[in-house]
Amino acid sequence: MEGLVTQIQGLSGTDSDVLSLQNLLKQADDSLHAESTRLLPFLDQLDPAKHSLGYLYFLEAFTAGPVTNEHASSSVLMIARFISSCVAEQIRLAPDKFISVCKRFKDQVLLLEEPLRGVAPMLTAIRKLQSSSEHLTALHPEFLLLCLLSKCYKTGLSILEEDIFEVDQPRDLFLFCYYGGMISIGHKRFRKALELLHNVVTAPMPTINAIAVEAFKKYILVSLIHNGQFPTNLPKYASSVAQRNLKNLCQPYIELANSYSNGKIADLETYVEANKDKFESDNNLGLVKQAVSSMYKRNIQRLTQTYLTLSLQDIANRVQLNSPKEAEMHVLQMIKDGEIYATINQKDGMVRFLEDPEQYKTCEMIERIDSSIQRLMTVSKKLNVMDELMSCDPLYLAKAGRERQRFDFDDFDNVPQRYNI
Repeated sequence: MEGLVTQIQGLSGTDSDVLSLQNLLKQADDSLHAESTRLLPFLDQLDPAKHSLGYLYFLEAFTAGPVTNEHASSSVLMIARFISSCVAEQIRLAPDKFISVCKRFKDQVLLLEEPLRGVAPMLTAIRKLQSSSEHLTALHPEFLLLCLLSKCYKTGLSILEEDIFEVDQPRDLFLFCYYGGMISIGHKRFRKALELLHNVVTAPMPTINAIAVEAFKKYILVSLIHNGQFPTNLPKYASSVAQRNLKNLCQPYIELANSYSNGKIADLETYVEANKDKFESDNNLGLVKQAVSSMYKRNIQRLTQTYLTLSLQDIANRVQLNSPKEAEMHVLQMIKDGEIYATINQKDGMVRFLEDPEQYKTCEMIERIDSSIQRLMTVSKKLNVMDELMSCDPLYLAKAGRERQRFDFDDFDNVPQRYNI
């Protein structure tokens, strides 16, 4: 071990030296794991900032064994220090080792019941492991899980706004979108939550999986909260496995959506109460209650399409609220959230519904529209490049050809001339 430490210290300077060191470390990996309990003194001889690759191999072997509560605290500090100090170019030479160390770090902060301690180091680890902001790593779901458990929803949102085009493992994408949807729900960003959960339930899957089932349950509830309805069928691009199985596996939620569509709050509340235990066991009861509450909003919004003025008492009667005061609370909250435009006359308790005052000609609105257009143009260019590369990929063409009765390249989309086959 002393000789290996000396080699690490001597071969961590130039890129060519580091590549040579990588080969030595691969050969010594089994020995490191066999001596895992004796590696701590050698870790003290290495600098994580200068000897990142060597330190990573030693640290991965050292943390491979079971960790008790007593040792978890010191181990967490050691790994956090390494994540903060290590050189990205070196740890990317052994990404599997780095991912293993970071996942153990997550397990240990959860063992200590201190998920907040892991949030900042895990975000740093993601940035060092990523080849670009478009790359979804195996650490993204771990980071979002820590954000969820520590209720750091705002921190979790920081990586949810990035467009993802590169995925290492399908499971990482499923978990990333599922946890991301839950974080968006926690931050009341239902549109974003719907987008992420939609990605889970429509992603390609050879067999049904538990993540997709749980995501579909939340997808139904968020659809009701945000849109006031749930589409009866998944889009055509969803996998046949999902289309065949998800509804059957989430029947109580489908029936909830059907009850919601009837617009009768009493029937919906009765159904929720009858299935309360099921929703609670799924940890979805809070979301179900928000869906029930949203029905009042939907019914009030329907009134704005029919009436120009209406008393609070009439609103309470039509929406099945208990009192004019409760109706006033709902109307005020909807005005604050920008869901309706109205004024309330406190003297006579009359509500006057107004048109949307936005004229779409302010500088701020023009900037927002321009920003959206620019982003769409960037995404469109990226998708065209990806489509072009896929259209010319021999593996894709061979697979597509096998699935047809005859192999005819004329059946495929046009291929750019410079990629003649």
